[in-house]
Amino acid sequence: MHRVRAGQVLLATGAHERPLVYAGNDVPGNLVAGAVSTYIRRYGVVPGNRLVLSTSNDHAYRAALDWDDAGREVVAIVDARQAPDGELVEQARARGIRIIEGSAVIEAKGDKRVSGARVATIDAEAFKVTGQAETLACDTIASSGGYSPVIHLASHTGARPTWNDEILGFVPSLVKGVHAAGSARGIHDLAEGLADGVARACEALAALGRTAQAITLPQVDARREGKACALYQVPHEKPTLRAPKQFVDLQNDVTAAGIELATREGFESIEHVKRYTAMGFGTDQGKLGNINGMAIAARCLNKSIPEVGTTVFRPNYTPVTFGAIVGRHCRDLFDPERYTALHQWHVEHGAEFEDVGQWKRPWYFPRTVDGKKESMDEAVARECLAVREKVGILDASTLGKIDIQGPDAREFLGRIYTNKWEKLAVGKCRYGLMCRDDGMLMDDGTTSCLGENHFLMTTTTGGAAGVMEWLELWHQTEWPELDVTFTSVTDHWATMTVTGPEARKLLAEITDIDLDRDSFKFMDWREGKVADVPARVFRISFTGELAYEINVQANYALHVWKTLFKHGEKYGLTPYGTETMHVLRAEKGFIIAGQDTDGSVTPEDLGMQWAIGYDKPFSWVGKRSLSRPDTRRIDRKQLVGLKPKDPAVVLEEGAQIVFDPDHAIPMPMVGHVTSSYYSPTLKSGFALAVVKGGHSRMGETVYLPMADGKTHAAEIVSPIFVDPKGERQHV
Repeated sequence: MHRVRAGQVLLATGAHERPLVYAGNDVPGNLVAGAVSTYIRRYGVVPGNRLVLSTSNDHAYRAALDWDDAGREVVAIVDARQAPDGELVEQARARGIRIIEGSAVIEAKGDKRVSGARVATIDAEAFKVTGQAETLACDTIASSGGYSPVIHLASHTGARPTWNDEILGFVPSLVKGVHAAGSARGIHDLAEGLADGVARACEALAALGRTAQAITLPQVDARREGKACALYQVPHEKPTLRAPKQFVDLQNDVTAAGIELATREGFESIEHVKRYTAMGFGTDQGKLGNINGMAIAARCLNKSIPEVGTTVFRPNYTPVTFGAIVGRHCRDLFDPERYTALHQWHVEHGAEFEDVGQWKRPWYFPRTVDGKKESMDEAVARECLAVREKVGILDASTLGKIDIQGPDAREFLGRIYTNKWEKLAVGKCRYGLMCRDDGMLMDDGTTSCLGENHFLMTTTTGGAAGVMEWLELWHQTEWPELDVTFTSVTDHWATMTVTGPEARKLLAEITDIDLDRDSFKFMDWREGKVADVPARVFRISFTGELAYEINVQANYALHVWKTLFKHGEKYGLTPYGTETMHVLRAEKGFIIAGQDTDGSVTPEDLGMQWAIGYDKPFSWVGKRSLSRPDTRRIDRKQLVGLKPKDPAVVLEEGAQIVFDPDHAIPMPMVGHVTSSYYSPTLKSGFALAVVKGGHSRMGETVYLPMADGKTHAAEIVSPIFVDPKGERQHV
C-alpha cells in the first residue's frame, strides 16, 4: 500500500447503472441492462433467448439492440416514459421491436429462472398501477433506472454530495484540489465526457502551474437522447408490504417493504434507516441499491431525495485486506502455526524448518562434525545419498488427507480428476491430476480405495484447504444429486515415509504386514500393525525408490517413529527434510503443483497424457478447455529437463530461457526454470523447466542469460534423470 499526497486529484470514476426495484427482482434472469450488453459485446455470451427490457431512459435501449443483433428475440421494451423519442428508440421501432410506453415490469415470474414478466401502465409520480397487467413470456428481464455518478472518493474528502435533478443523481461537491470529470459529475454523453475530461485535466495542471499540451479528441457521432424520467421503485397492484418481495439491496436482502417499515417505526434519518435495514452494509457498500433506497425512504416520508440526503461514504471504496494495510512492517504474522505430532522430535534433533502453508516442516537436519555444523548443501547431499543407497525417513504428515465416502464417490472422483476411477479395486492406489475448469492443473496426489464406496485422497500440503473447498464447490453447486461426503482428516493421521533400498528390511522387523514384493506391490496399500499400532501402509513413492508411507493415528506417531529409529540404526536410517525431498523427486521428474506449474500449465504440457481419460462417459472438470485452440498449440510451454553444460552450475529457479543468446535486447523469452538443484547422485546440477515446444526439442541447447552478465548453456533432456524405467520403486 502506498500513501500518496497529491497536489491535485482528477476523479474520472464513471457511473453505476441503477436497477429498477420491482417484485421478484431476485429471481435468476434479472439483470441490469448494461450487464446484458457487456455479456454480449465483451464475452460473446447471450444470457437467454427471450428478453423484456424495463427502462426509464434511452441508454438501456442498447441492451435490446445488442440482443436483437445476437439473433435472439426481444419480446418488448417497456418504457416508463410517455412518447420516448431518442435515436435509439427510433432504431428499436425501425426494427419492429414492440415498445410499451408509460409502463413498467411490475413483477418477475419464475422460481429457479425467470419465466415471464408482468407489465402494466403506471403513474410514477402517484406511485400506482393504472392499467391491467399483461404477462409476457420471457427468460430474461433487463432493467435500468438511470445512472448514479460514483461519488465515493470525492465524499471521502468530507464534502457532502449534492442532488442534481437533471441527471437524477448525486454529484460531488466542489472541493479544493479535486476535479471530477465526465460521468463522475453527471455528464454521460460520450463526446461531452471526453471534452470535460480534458477541461478538468487542464484545470488541474493550471493549478500546479503547468500548461497542458493541445490534444485531438476522437471523433464521436452525436446522438439525440430523450429525457429520462425518475423511477426507482416500480409500483405493484398490492401495497409494498403485501406485494411479492421487491429487493433494494440484494446482498443483504433489504426490501422496499423493510425500508417502508423503518419509516413507519419512526426512523427518519437515512443513516438510521440504513442501520435499521442494513442497507448498503454489504461489500458493494450500497453502490447499486442506496439511491433506490433513499428514493423509497423519501417517498414514504413525503420528502424529496435531497431532503433525505445520502449516507456517509467511508473508505475504502473497495475491500482492502488488513495485510495490505499493515504492509511489510508486520513482524510476526498473525497466522496459525501448525505442527505435526513429531515436531518436538525434529526440534530436539536440530532440524531447520521452513513454512509450507501454515505448517512448520523440517527443511533439513544438519549434523555437527568435528565441531563444525553442516551447511544446507552438505546436509542435503548426505540425506540424498542415504535415501538412494540405504534408507531415509520423512515426516509427511502435512500432506492433505480427505476422506471421501458415499455410493457416488467413484463417480465424483471420475468427474473431478482427469483419469478414470470406476475400476480401482479395494487395496489399490492411483495418482490423479486435478484441473480447474480452464483446463490448467491445480493439484495432484494419490487417492486410495479403502472400500467399495470409501476413498482417501491426498493433496499437496499447501493446497489441502483449496482442494477441499473445490470438492465442496462442485458437489454443492454442480452435482448435488451425487451422494458423497468429504471429511478433512489431515490432522487425524501422522504419515512417515520410509524410503530407500533397505526400506523393506527395516519395516519387516516391526510390522505384521506381508511385505513380499508380489503380495504387496507398488501402488497397493495394506492394513496391519506397525510397532504394535494399527496402521495403514501405502506403497507409494515420491523418491523413485522402494518406499512405504506409514499412516497411524497421530497420538501414536512418536512411538512408531522412535521404534523405526531403534531398529533402523543398523540400516543407516537417516531423517531427511523437504529440501532433500525436492531433490529426490526432481531427479525422477515428479512435479510439485504450484512450483513446476503456475496456473497456465495443462496435463498435456507436463507430458502426462497417460493420466487423462479422454473417453470417460462424463466430462471431467477441465476437459472441454483442453480442446480450445490455445491449449492445442504446439508451441506451448512444456515440461522438460535441463542439463547444464557445466556440471558445477546450478541454474537459478525462475531464470528465463532463450534460444538465441546473441539476439538483441529485448530477447524473446521461450520458457523458464521451475526447479533446480545439485544432485549428489548425478554429481552435477540439473533442472526442470518449461520451454516452448519443449517435447519436440530434446537434445537442443538453450541459453539462460543472468543478471550478472553471464550466460549459461544447457541441453534439453528428459525430465527423468534417475532410473527412467522405474525399476527401483518396483523391487
